[in-house]
Amino acid sequence: MQWVRPLLNIVFDVIATSASGGSVAAVVAMLSSLGGPLGLLGGLGLLGLVGILGEYIAAFGIENILKLIYTERSKTESVRFLLKEIKELPITDELKLKLKHHISPVVITEPEEEAAPRTVEIVDE
Repeated sequence: MQWVRPLLNIVFDVIATSASGGSVAAVVAMLSSLGGPLGLLGGLGLLGLVGILGEYIAAFGIENILKLIYTERSKTESVRFLLKEIKELPITDELKLKLKHHISPVVITEPEEEAAPRTVEIVDE
């Protein structure tokens, strides 16, 4: 729950920035609050770090990252709970299906082809 406070700060700062018409003071206040004890420079550094982190995530792929996360979590949590959580994620249905199959692989067997019925001719002698 340590992420809740910074998230609320960002939300309030965005509201303050939009309400003030995008004035410089609101932007400086937002960056200062993001920077914590380092102030404005810390906020600028944090924005740069978020940008770099976003590039790495995009390069590695969100699908691979989610697969790694759920693989580790499946070692300690129930698969049923994780499947329910995946169902509620705001991601595409295709990615949900891939994650579900990664956590709980289902073997799909194709039905065997049935032999065509034979025609039997009855000869009366």
